[in-house]
Amino acid sequence: MRDYGFGIDLGGTTCKLGLFEVSGKLLEKWEIPTNKEDNGSHILADIAQALKDKMEERGLTVEQIQGAGIGVPGAVTPDGWVNKCVNLGWNDKMPIEAELSKLCGFPVKAANDANIAALGEAWMGAGKGAQSLVMITLGTGIGGGIIINGQILTGSNGAGGEIGHIHVDDTEEEVCGCGNKGCIEQYASATGIVRMAKRFLARDDRDSSLRSIENFTAKDVFDAAKAGDEVADAIVTEVCGRLGSMVAKVVNVLNPEMVLLGGGVSKAGQIIIDKMRPAFKAEAFHACKDTKVNLAVLGNDAGIYGGVGLLLN
Repeated sequence: MRDYGFGIDLGGTTCKLGLFEVSGKLLEKWEIPTNKEDNGSHILADIAQALKDKMEERGLTVEQIQGAGIGVPGAVTPDGWVNKCVNLGWNDKMPIEAELSKLCGFPVKAANDANIAALGEAWMGAGKGAQSLVMITLGTGIGGGIIINGQILTGSNGAGGEIGHIHVDDTEEEVCGCGNKGCIEQYASATGIVRMAKRFLARDDRDSSLRSIENFTAKDVFDAAKAGDEVADAIVTEVCGRLGSMVAKVVNVLNPEMVLLGGGVSKAGQIIIDKMRPAFKAEAFHACKDTKVNLAVLGNDAGIYGGVGLLLN
């Protein structure tokens, strides 16, 4: 009986791994460093060895393993090729499913990391039971994952769900990391919130606790707003207004059952949803205005849950 599966969330600094029962029960999770030396040529071998070591430790055979699902920070085609992962050192296309499967000795499925996180939340998290949802990960950048009829919407070349690069501002002069200007990532990501706050403080001379923090973070901005800082509250209102407008556009196109907010910025909590709601309600199509917007619940484990969900889906 193939009773077990591995979930893998491959990041630029660490690789998170989880051993699951195929029922979805997490048995153990651990991490290994991501070795980006030699253009990341050691990464897959390191992952395979970590899985083999865990199998040996637990007395598991290949025949007991359903396989592994892996999320990577880049576009993955439907047939299992990664179309570059520059922050891993992978500058060429790679057949990641075939390569990792050959190293492990069991089947491997791969998808973009944000898509994997969305699938994890849909399978065992805040979206459990939903057949369609959109997950937006608010971190250093903004990622997105789209689940339609229980399946990841990958797009024709694996770039589906790049919600962070929806255009929201025609007047922006600074260039986004993607090369365009005016992406939502420039305003509502952790780095974007700090950028917005610095702009706001430069044009508004009111007192604010943020002025006394030399290198404030997005968390500092939200904490100050919650503490009653009027300037910080205005910054959060502006940021979340842009986010609400963007979410309305996504919902108008996809009409999902719900939208989930994850990533480090989402730890600010309900204030994000409360502040984005007016803009969302104003711009959502009438049939979509009551779409649920909730916080994700699996946190950093969403990717490993999604990896197994992908494998079993």
